[in-house]
Amino acid sequence: MNKFLIICSIILSSFYSSAYAATPDWVVQDKKITPGVLNKDVTQANISTTVCKAGWTATIRPTVTYTNNLKDTQLKTTYASYTKIWGTSASAYEEDHLISLQLGGNPSDPKNLWPQPYADNGARKKDVVETALKRLVCSNSITLKDAQKAILNWPTAYKKYVTEQVKICFFYKIHTAPNLKF
Repeated sequence: MNKFLIICSIILSSFYSSAYAATPDWVVQDKKITPGVLNKDVTQANISTTVCKAGWTATIRPTVTYTNNLKDTQLKTTYASYTKIWGTSASAYEEDHLISLQLGGNPSDPKNLWPQPYADNGARKKDVVETALKRLVCSNSITLKDAQKAILNWPTAYKKYVTEQVKICFFYKIHTAPNLKF
């Protein structure tokens, strides 16, 4: 029961720290250009020393120079259509790992990186679901493989692992512990 309450508290804090708007305009990657690539060094067997270890992603994160150069190139070539919608300023985009480092994504393969706009239901929303999935993986609530599969369609994962979890937590709070403070 305590594990459930802890997970609900984490989900609720993630939910309320994000700018939630239930709109259909999700910003997704071009799946032909950015299909997602896994880090071969991360497995279910070693999550305690990799993705679930505090600070681990900093040890494998590519340099800002690398990601900024890749973002600039992508915005001029494969993702040029984005600039017609969200502008040409590179600062309006996060060079995002489709399969995030915290879920065992490849740190530097261009097939796992894309310029995700901050606007609309973009980078900030995806960050919330990445963290929710990581917490579920590290609490052994879902497998690493399931989280990696889920993030490939991150708007659906957001609805399932963030929005639906919030509903479950509220239902639990209202019906079993109305005086519980999150």
